[in-house]
Amino acid sequence: MSLRIYGNRQIKTLPGQETRPTSARVREAVFNIWQGEVVGCRWLDLCTGTGSMGAEALCREASFVVGIEKSSRACAVIQQNWQQIAQENQKWQVLRGDVIQQLKHLSGQQFDKIYFDPPYASGLYQPVLEAIAHYQLLDPQGEIAVEHNPQGWTDIVIPNWEICREKVYGNTALTFYRFAE
Repeated sequence: MSLRIYGNRQIKTLPGQETRPTSARVREAVFNIWQGEVVGCRWLDLCTGTGSMGAEALCREASFVVGIEKSSRACAVIQQNWQQIAQENQKWQVLRGDVIQQLKHLSGQQFDKIYFDPPYASGLYQPVLEAIAHYQLLDPQGEIAVEHNPQGWTDIVIPNWEICREKVYGNTALTFYRFAE
């Protein structure tokens, strides 16, 4: 299976329901919101799934992209896709394993943009956002986009962070966090 991303590029995806790709509409919305902020940025893609968001970031000239994904099959496909898309001046890395455990390994690094799209019923929202704050992974000028189901969502409160925007696209919602001003 495959899907198309920015620049009409095709990337491979896993068959079946093991990963759920972010819809083209939501991908486009995120990159429109962050338009002009992706070139040269450090991008962290959590619960990477198909890797489409990280691939889009690479296509839009992010300088460094890190993806964290639990599925080894998905990681192999993500690596193939990102290797084909990345330019020589771009760096990327795919980390396999539990997202919270892998965040520990990123301590000391900061990211300008973080995209977090876990399985909606996984219970990962609060602990992952707390881990991002604890390990100080968000650049002081950075932003996090959290994809979730708009039904039953309760805003998560993280000290010193604020919600800067919320958007709903059908059965998908995005909540954006940044440091409080």
